[in-house]
Amino acid sequence: MERFVRSRRAALQEHVQHQQEVHAVLGNEACDLDSMVSALALAYYLAKTSLESKAALVPVLNIPRSEFPLRTESTFLLREQQIPNSCLIFRDEIDLHALHRAGLLSLTLVDHHILPSGDAALEEAVTEVIDHRPLEREPRCRVTAELVGSCATLVTERIMQGPAELLDRQTAALLRGTILLDCVNMSPEAGKVTPKDTQYMALLESKFPDLPARSVLFEALQTAKFDVSGLTTDQMLRKDLKALSSDGLVLAISAVYVTLEAFLQRPGLQQDLCTFCQRHGYGGLVAMTISFNERNEPFRQLAVYSQHAAVRTAVCGVLERANNPPLDLSPLGSLYPNIRAYHQGNTVASRKKVLPILKDFLREWGVAAGPMHPADKDPCGTMRPEPKDSSAGCGESDENPEDLDVAGEAGAPEYEPRCRRDPARCPRHGDALLEDDAPLPPTPMNSLVDECPLDRGLPKLSAEAIFEKFSHITVVRPSNSSSPEKK
Repeated sequence: MERFVRSRRAALQEHVQHQQEVHAVLGNEACDLDSMVSALALAYYLAKTSLESKAALVPVLNIPRSEFPLRTESTFLLREQQIPNSCLIFRDEIDLHALHRAGLLSLTLVDHHILPSGDAALEEAVTEVIDHRPLEREPRCRVTAELVGSCATLVTERIMQGPAELLDRQTAALLRGTILLDCVNMSPEAGKVTPKDTQYMALLESKFPDLPARSVLFEALQTAKFDVSGLTTDQMLRKDLKALSSDGLVLAISAVYVTLEAFLQRPGLQQDLCTFCQRHGYGGLVAMTISFNERNEPFRQLAVYSQHAAVRTAVCGVLERANNPPLDLSPLGSLYPNIRAYHQGNTVASRKKVLPILKDFLREWGVAAGPMHPADKDPCGTMRPEPKDSSAGCGESDENPEDLDVAGEAGAPEYEPRCRRDPARCPRHGDALLEDDAPLPPTPMNSLVDECPLDRGLPKLSAEAIFEKFSHITVVRPSNSSSPEKK
C-alpha cells in the first residue's frame, strides 16, 4: 500500500501531461476515516486487478489539503502505518472537471452515492458506487449498497474476493482500524455493528493475527479523534462544524472536544472568534462542548457568541426556552461580554437535536428581522441587524450581555417556534437551510456531538433486536458497460 500511495502523484502528473485517462476513487466531502481508507484501499485493489486498463488509478481525498490536519484520527492511523500525508492527493490538487471535459475521467464513489450540486456535471463519469447508506436515488452504474456499520467493510469484502496476496498488512490494518472505530469497538450494545462487519473483522484478524488488540487500537483512535491539543481556535471550530442560514443570518454550530472552561481560557479567544466569524461569513456561533466524567458519562456545555447583541440574545433565548427537547441550560460565568456560557443539564440533547431548534429560529428570524444586506457589516465582517451595534469590532464590546434582559432586549425579535420538527432529523445536502455550497465539509457521520451511539450510555438491546435493526440489504447492479472503468 505504501509504495502504491507514494507513486500516485507522479502517475497523475504523467497522465495529465500526456492527456491520458485517469480513474479517480473519490470519497465523500466529510472525508472522515471511513471515506479516506475506503478510497485508498479500493484504488489500491483496482490498480492491482485492472491491469488491462490504461487509466491511472488515483485515490482522491475530497477536501482541500489544508483541512486534513483537522481529521486527527486519520492522520494518526496513517502515521501508525507509516504512510506519509505528503503523498496523498486532495481535491484541490486535481481538477476533476477539467479531466471530465477532456473526456479523460472515470469515477468510483465510495462512502456516498450522490455528488453535490457543484459536482453534478461529473455524474456521467461515475462508473461504480460502493456505499453503506440507503440509496436516495438509483445511480446509473454498478452499485454495491448495503446497510453495514462501515463502508470499509464492503471494500474489505471486495478485496477478499480477489487474489489473496493483494491484501497486505498495511491495507488490512487501515481497514480494520476504520471498521473498529465506525462500529464502536464491535460492541453490539452500541447498535452499529452488523454480522457482515463482524465477519470481515474476523477475517482480517485471522489473516494478520499480529495486529494490535481491538481495545488498544479503539482507545487510541478515539483519543486521536478528539485530540485538539495541536489545533488553533479556528481549526478547533472547523473540525466538526455545521452551518445553518436564513435570508438574514448564518449561524455556525461547532462541536468542541474540550470542556467549556478550557475553551474560554484560550489566549486571545475573543479576537479568534471574531476573526473566525468574519472569515467564514457567520453572524453568530454556537459552540457545543462534550467531555466525559470519571464514569465515562457525557458532560455537555455550550456557548453562544456574536458581536451583535440582538443575535446573541435571540439565539440564547430560543435555546433557553427550547422544550423539544428541553436543554436544561444553567448560565455560567464568562470573561467576555460577547459570549454567553451554559451548562447543559440534558446530556442526551446532542447537536443533532439542537439543529432543528435553530433551524426553526432562523425561519422566524428571517421574517421578524428581515434580510440583512452585504453593506450592513461591522468592521468584524458579521451582519449588522441593528444600527446601534455598528461600532462593534473585534475587541471588547461596551455592552455586557449579562446586564440585559434575555427576553426583551431592544432589537431582538421575539421568537416562539411555530412548528416542531422530528428531533432525530439531521440536515443533509438538499436541506434548504444547510448551505449546499458551504466552504466547509459536512460533519462526519460518527461525530460524538452528532449523536454517538454511546451518547446515552449503552442501550439494553437484545441480539435479535440488533439483527433486525441492521438487517442488511445488498444491491449489486451491473453497469451498462462490461467494466467499471473506462477503457
